[in-house]
Formats: sequence, structure tokens, C-alpha cells
Amino acid sequence: MPLITSGEQGWKHVEDTPKQTELPADLPVVALSGEIDLAVAPAMQEQLDALFGEGKTTIVVDLLDATFLDSIALGVLVGALERCRKNGGELHLVVTEPRILRVLEITGLLTTFPIHSTWQGHAPEGHVTEVDS
Repeated sequence: MPLITSGEQGWKHVEDTPKQTELPADLPVVALSGEIDLAVAPAMQEQLDALFGEGKTTIVVDLLDATFLDSIALGVLVGALERCRKNGGELHLVVTEPRILRVLEITGLLTTFPIHSTWQGHAPEGHVTEVDS
């Protein structure tokens, strides 16, 4: 789905994001749904910290069922991305929600995170951690 943004000539399409890239099914996944905001950010941080504590360096954050992402939650994701990269890994976001993509675009993070519209997300048992909103 193309990202849409406002411009001088009204609404226009920007680059087609996210990427259609395969991710290994054995990566740990944090699945988020609903509004990812101040109320959810601490639980998301706990789950990410637990994965880092297990020595994970590359993580998938599944936002396919998320409808909103606030600045606090975005800060948690940026911190996790920095931590992954410091340890030689990556933090992949799986997202198609236009409002979340818009937040990433406005903040200049659309090209900072590896963003995917799908994943071969049938992760093995025990690889998906759901965070309730």
C-alpha cells in the first residue's frame, strides 16, 4: 500500500512502503495490537528487555493489528533499534496501518527501521510474545 502524504499540490503518493521482504520464521516476535501508547509502552519495554536478556539481537515487532502508535511507544522502539544495532542485529517492524506509517514518516524513521508489510510469521511455538493493549 503506498504511503500518502500532503504536499503543495494536495495529497500525493510517496514511495511504496513497506518492503515485501521475507524474515526468518525463527526470529523472536513481539506482537502488538490496538493502541500502542503510554499504557502499553512499559509492557512492550519489558518484553523487549526480556528478549535482550536472552541474548537476542534481531527482533520482529508485529504491528499488523496495531491501530495507533504514540511518541512514548515510538521512543521504546527507537531505543530497542539502537540496542539491536549496537549488538550487531536489527529491529524489524511489520506494519501496514497508514497512521503508523505516517508517524514514522513525519519523524524521519520510515527509512531508519527495516519495515515490512508481511512476514512469514508463522513463528515456531514460543517465539511470539503478545503484549496486551
